[in-house]
Amino acid sequence: MKNAFKIIGKRIPGLDERDKVLGNVIFADDYEMPGMLHGKVFRSTKPSAGIKRIDLSKAKALPGVVCIITADDVPNNESVKNVVGQTTEVGLLEAKNRVLAKDVVRFYGEPIALVAAETLATAEEALSLIDIEYKDLPAVFDPVEAMKPEAPKVHGGNNVIASWKLRKGDAEDGFSKADVIVENTYRTPRQEHAHLEPESGVAWTDDIGVINIRYSTQVIEHYRDIATVLGLPESRVRVIGTILGGGFGGKEDISVELFLGLLAWKTGRPVKLTFTRKEMGYGRQKRPPVFMRYKHGATKDGKLVALEAEIISDAGAYVYLTPWILIYSTIHAPGPYEIPNVKVDAYSVLTNNIMTSAFRGFGGPEVAAAYESQMDELARKLGMDPVAFRAKNFLKRGSETANFQEITSDVLLEEAAGKAFAALGDKTPAPPNKLIGRGIACFWQSYGRMTYLHDTSNSWVNLEMDGSAVVRCGIPDLGGGQRESLRAITAEVLGLNLDEVHVINSDSQVTPLGGTVTATRGLYMSGNATKMAAENVRRIILKEASEILSVPLDTLNLRDKKVVIISGGKAGESISLVSVIKQCASLQNLPQNLTTFKAPVTEPITGSLIQDPVFADFTFGAQAAEVEIDTETGETKLLKFATAMDVGQAINVNRVEGQLEGGAAQGIGLGLMEDYVEIDGIPITWDLHEYMVPTSKDLPDIQTIVLESHSGKGPYGAKGIGEPSVGAAAPAVTNAIRDATGIRLTYLPVTAERVFFAMREKEKKGGSRG
Repeated sequence: MKNAFKIIGKRIPGLDERDKVLGNVIFADDYEMPGMLHGKVFRSTKPSAGIKRIDLSKAKALPGVVCIITADDVPNNESVKNVVGQTTEVGLLEAKNRVLAKDVVRFYGEPIALVAAETLATAEEALSLIDIEYKDLPAVFDPVEAMKPEAPKVHGGNNVIASWKLRKGDAEDGFSKADVIVENTYRTPRQEHAHLEPESGVAWTDDIGVINIRYSTQVIEHYRDIATVLGLPESRVRVIGTILGGGFGGKEDISVELFLGLLAWKTGRPVKLTFTRKEMGYGRQKRPPVFMRYKHGATKDGKLVALEAEIISDAGAYVYLTPWILIYSTIHAPGPYEIPNVKVDAYSVLTNNIMTSAFRGFGGPEVAAAYESQMDELARKLGMDPVAFRAKNFLKRGSETANFQEITSDVLLEEAAGKAFAALGDKTPAPPNKLIGRGIACFWQSYGRMTYLHDTSNSWVNLEMDGSAVVRCGIPDLGGGQRESLRAITAEVLGLNLDEVHVINSDSQVTPLGGTVTATRGLYMSGNATKMAAENVRRIILKEASEILSVPLDTLNLRDKKVVIISGGKAGESISLVSVIKQCASLQNLPQNLTTFKAPVTEPITGSLIQDPVFADFTFGAQAAEVEIDTETGETKLLKFATAMDVGQAINVNRVEGQLEGGAAQGIGLGLMEDYVEIDGIPITWDLHEYMVPTSKDLPDIQTIVLESHSGKGPYGAKGIGEPSVGAAAPAVTNAIRDATGIRLTYLPVTAERVFFAMREKEKKGGSRG
């Protein structure tokens, strides 16, 4: 399909690319205000303990300390919310958290008190003067152990906070018909977001009594939660989002905003609070570590007949978003494959580890690490090509998933897998003491929030008197080009140049709420809302122009700030857009429109068995890797990597490729090096000295293949790509390691040490290293 657009689908320069490179962008921590105080958080150094005594007297007496807040000072210390940023109370689960710990701490790093002082140094010194005495309490750190009846209880009487099931067909009967069965246990690690910008913000009370909080967030709708904690009307709290220096789900949950709101409310002065890298390491949520048992059955001709899986995720000490992540993992557990008999049991379990929550991929990459390893092992047992085996079982348009949802968009998996693998080119010859291996992995990932949440997004588009346009939409810009997409869509619809469209975003009292930048919903939701609003403005203009020119409305088009007649006897004639706008204004019919885009709605999940549609649509793709293994050290070097994805319709090719590359890098990190380690609840790898993330030296040039089916639910048929881009990067790499060494490593990350010892163990058993 030829691209007939002027702007959509082209390579569009970024709004802030130059400023980011030059360091000119103003991030949250760059804001200062006159008379500003500095905030700090006093945190627990125990993973499970009672607070016997806390003495604040020395800290309060320190010159320059303005206030110290504990749980007793918080109007509503217990924060309850069903799903972050959600307007509809779905009543399925409650995420119950405490702003500040009072009698008990449940994880290392839990906030206990807040300090505001005249200088940052004074605030830090005050923390050292707080005297606290603990009494150690029984704790549990292994989610599997935490499920046992005799395990210490983190909250209430049961550590299992959520359980979900899939049941389709008869798994036992399916396995009885299988010629080949593969069964393994898998583990994915706790993963740190490691975004460059820490959580940061400034809060102040303005001259009409509204608490303003300017901070780095994916969810401006948190103003509601702040108001609840402060006991204020929601209209008395305003959130102003800044440009984000990375988030990846890490700025989806509540972080600094409650603390900022409390300190500004208590002191009546502006307050700034920025987490240190250390606090980012142990004071905020991570990707949930997941333990999985997978069993697949297939016939000798390569058809999958049965799946049985058990999934156990570690929620940490509080209920953040892990139960909802588990819904995603449960539904995505079978992979992008048609399997007639499916049995999946999934559990989210409380422990005394650091809490876990949203991370890019939201439960998809975890199960992909298991099901794509299984696909590779099945292909090997059957003696089939791994791509050909998968192709026999791919979902397709019209297929029914294990939760009985019909696939309503195109599935270009066979094309994606073939092109990703072909992009690796000729296989690299193996140098001495090195092994070369290649792997492929396919994936699917939903985009848009769960449909039972009744999601909406609002956008307002206005044509100014000179023909330029303004878009107001609350969607934050996470760095993925959310503002640029809205600008491109508006320019395309209204026939303007990009520099004639200005987007105002991320302000809870200035911009119509666009919803969260989560769940790969930004383009799907706010993009559709903006396109609809711009089309409504276009109709106002064309209707007025048709009367001025005395031609049918359907013979008109907007182009280069003109209304042009494109057919009929007057074809080629035009009138300036500005003159039509002035005529509209004189008739009190202003060319502006506020539109709400409403996502498809389904009935809520009412029990543990998921047997109805949950998502609007899915993105499909494949990733391929070539690795080199050092037989003396176990070190894995990634030589080549390719990712192919059906994006539906690229809005901005530059941003699409950037998302595909960045997501792949995070998935590679998950597979090869990233592992947030806690020992008995104590963080070990809490900073970037110990916690390894991929750098440019660790990665080859990532080859991106952009496929466009034009079948998505987003504007112009676009599909979401932010989270799907992580996809199956980890199993693509581990499958390549399996190809090189003959060893299936099932625990991520596959570090040099794990590869080394696995190869030595294989040698002891009489196998070669290759």
